[in-house]
Amino acid sequence: MTKLNKVAMITGAASGIGREVAVRLAKDGCKICLVDINEVLLKELESELSKVTQVIINVGDVTDANFIKNTIQQIDESFGQLDFALNNAGVTTAANPVADIAIEEWHKIMNINVNSLYYCMHYQIPLMLKSKGGSIVNMSSMLGLIATKNRAPYVTSKHAVTGMSKAVALDYADQNIRVNSVHPGYIETPLIAHIDHDFLAAKHPVGRLGKAEEVAALVSFLFSGEAQFITGSQYVIDGGYSIQ
Repeated sequence: MTKLNKVAMITGAASGIGREVAVRLAKDGCKICLVDINEVLLKELESELSKVTQVIINVGDVTDANFIKNTIQQIDESFGQLDFALNNAGVTTAANPVADIAIEEWHKIMNINVNSLYYCMHYQIPLMLKSKGGSIVNMSSMLGLIATKNRAPYVTSKHAVTGMSKAVALDYADQNIRVNSVHPGYIETPLIAHIDHDFLAAKHPVGRLGKAEEVAALVSFLFSGEAQFITGSQYVIDGGYSIQ
């Protein structure tokens, strides 16, 4: 991506896909606001990226609407604009049929995977409009397009991300704000560290797990000027998992 005077906000930035997107955007010359609940990892990334670009961090819970509101205010005060947003924070669940899932667990998943994205876009979009437009990428999953057994909360939440992204894309298409969703398969990140990687790799026709930097390349493209005619789309990057 051409080095431009752009500003990006990334949630779930401290590790995995969020981290790789941050690294890539920093190299492209973007100023970045990094958001995560893991202060230690976030500060480590800030130290790394501040060598090549301007970076601010905000440590907190994305399910707190006031935290997101304050983060956007911080971006406005620090940079005066917002061009790119990767709404990436999310969690998965233990495998259980829906009758065995605690109500509290259901609400936790929806708050993190769905409500936080609403909060983000609710406050990101006015600043993007002030900046004359922008590009939002919402991190869904291949399970935002298909289903799998015993994962009802996660599947539901990621389908919601898909639908919300399309709806918001329509709302702002004529105001130069693009909204797309990305749908990874199983990616080598801390989110799946507890699962047998060989078992997961075998589920993909390409025979391996995805890499966070591969997803970052896709996100970077969707932010770029080369993607100006793309909005409301679903980009699957799952090694063929969902076409079986």
